[in-house]
Amino acid sequence: MARHPLHPALVHFPIACWSLATAADFAGLWLGEAAWRWSAGLLAMGCAMAVAAMAAGLLELARVPEGRAMRDAYAHMSAMLLALILFGARLALGLDGLRPLAPDALSLLLDAAGFALLVLGGWFGAKLVYHHGVGQNGHAPAGACRAIK
Repeated sequence: MARHPLHPALVHFPIACWSLATAADFAGLWLGEAAWRWSAGLLAMGCAMAVAAMAAGLLELARVPEGRAMRDAYAHMSAMLLALILFGARLALGLDGLRPLAPDALSLLLDAAGFALLVLGGWFGAKLVYHHGVGQNGHAPAGACRAIK
């Protein structure tokens, strides 16, 4: 019996939290504190769940075939790690003790850059699944390359 990989089940949480935090910060430009006050909690939850998703991803790295798939896996990991660093920095800079601060220009820049890396990392993650067939338990979609050298 093949086991279901844990990584795909966990990645939705940081993606959702970081995306909503970015949206809340930018919405705060028009809506004020009613929007951005949610950002710190979303960033914290996103960062915590990203660590769990990354740990699961590292455990599943052995299932990635060598070659192009492994290069895409490293690109995916790099983009997501950089996103974690940027969103973590955004969280740290946006707190006064445990009190969230209104986003400033640097906060919005960190949000935008982190979100761009999140999208890029997600694209590489999808490429691993839909192009290389990683995590498909031997049931790769038609045309998927299982072990490209």
